[in-house]
Amino acid sequence: MSTKNLSVAILGATGAVGQEFIRLIEERNFPYSSLKLLASKRSEGKKLTVNGKEYTVEEAKPESFEGVDIGLFAGGSISKELAPEAVKRGCVVIDNSSAFRMDPDVPLVVPEVNPEDIRKHKGIIANPNCSTIIMLMALKPIYDLSKITKIVVSTYQAVSGAGKEGIDELRKQVEDVMAGKEPVAEILPTKSLDKHYPIAFNLLPQIDVFMDNDYSKEEMKMVNETHKIFHDDTIAVTPTTVRVPVFRSHAESVYVETEKELTVEEIRRAIDAFPGAQVQDNPAKMEYPMPLYTSEKYDVYVGRIRKDLFNPKAVNLWVSGDQIRKGAALNALQIAEYMIKHDI
Repeated sequence: MSTKNLSVAILGATGAVGQEFIRLIEERNFPYSSLKLLASKRSEGKKLTVNGKEYTVEEAKPESFEGVDIGLFAGGSISKELAPEAVKRGCVVIDNSSAFRMDPDVPLVVPEVNPEDIRKHKGIIANPNCSTIIMLMALKPIYDLSKITKIVVSTYQAVSGAGKEGIDELRKQVEDVMAGKEPVAEILPTKSLDKHYPIAFNLLPQIDVFMDNDYSKEEMKMVNETHKIFHDDTIAVTPTTVRVPVFRSHAESVYVETEKELTVEEIRRAIDAFPGAQVQDNPAKMEYPMPLYTSEKYDVYVGRIRKDLFNPKAVNLWVSGDQIRKGAALNALQIAEYMIKHDI
């Protein structure tokens, strides 16, 4: 894919991930000759500035993708409808929704983990779930040392994972509680449900709807996507996903079993050498990753690396990364950058 006359469209440009696409395009000097900003009808006509030039947001329609080379889809149900229409018009779609992730004909890609899968695309490339991306950025260097046999993960997920509405709801609820008012819950655990709980000063052990096995949809995404990205469905993955009253950046506690016994030092070296991951791990100096400090960063940070107390082939990790950046927009943009670099 040549950079010459490269036409790019951002679908969902006015949302949290869409806005992050714009920031990253500016920061990373992403090459394009023309740019379209697309959103729903209610955002039509809004003005946004990219690299000093003002653009008018257009309503997203199938014909919006005529002449577009790369479509950066910020996510949402509209992907199911518009991605195939974009592909028909010659556009390669990099989609942040869950619509195509488990489609066997659609590569599910973290560029540092399985870049070779990008070449298999048939017009759509799926961005994994934010929690999966952040976890696998820490686990791929371990997997390269020894096959992983078991993962037990608990997530601590920021409200921005629920979009701008999640951020606004936490802010309003905190203000209400501090003013002695009853907080109003309308968004979480997920907007589609009839029942909602406050997130301010609270933890919600449910993200998305529950499945028949009593695991949430978010939890099953982590299981299924890990298997697909690693091309290994023998890994036992047990997730618990939790929404926490943090604005931005997810954290995860991860227990990992491997076939071979690995030392902590081996694991530290492997993670630190892995592109997009950094070790931040010094218990003596109270140094470890925290969402407050991993927000707005490109990399995923890994700390609290320690041998399990009872299983010599297991280690425990604490991982944190910005889910709007690496967990969404940055990962998608890196896929596009890889395609350009390798002329895919």
